[in-house]
Amino acid sequence: MRYKPARGYTLIELIISIGLFAVVMTLAAGAYLIIIGINRETQGIASGIDNVSFALETMTRTIRTSTNYGCPIAGTDCTAGSTFSVVNGSGQTVSYTLSGGIITQTTNGVTIPLTDASISITSLLFYTTGVQSYTQSGDTQQARVTIVVSGTVFGGSTTKTALPFSVETGATMRGSDI
Repeated sequence: MRYKPARGYTLIELIISIGLFAVVMTLAAGAYLIIIGINRETQGIASGIDNVSFALETMTRTIRTSTNYGCPIAGTDCTAGSTFSVVNGSGQTVSYTLSGGIITQTTNGVTIPLTDASISITSLLFYTTGVQSYTQSGDTQQARVTIVVSGTVFGGSTTKTALPFSVETGATMRGSDI
């Protein structure tokens, strides 16, 4: 009877294969963590943009259904002003302004923020046309407000990736003021 050596892996082959496996898993885990970080930043930016969209939608909805478009100084045209006020359907004065990088809404003395800390608003401008009917006679244009917002939205909480943006929207008074 002849002796047959056992067929199997040697200790050196096992050490090399485990080492290669560990290197491949380390690279895969690193790539996975990078993907998770990018996903968090993307979600943070998307959340910030959604917040700006919500603020703009809130402002345009109120402006469309309101009257007495105006500026903080009564009887003036607020073209390219950073504060805008209206009288809503309930008869309450609602004003929008930029305060400390945040868009705020003030209704009868109560101020609430419309944007959160993940966004830094650098410019909020209101351009108006046709609102002179409240201060001048002979206006023949329907009241319209164009809102321009620009600033920076930040990504994830750890890296603070900053993405600049500029958004413009318009609102026309639903009822005729002509």
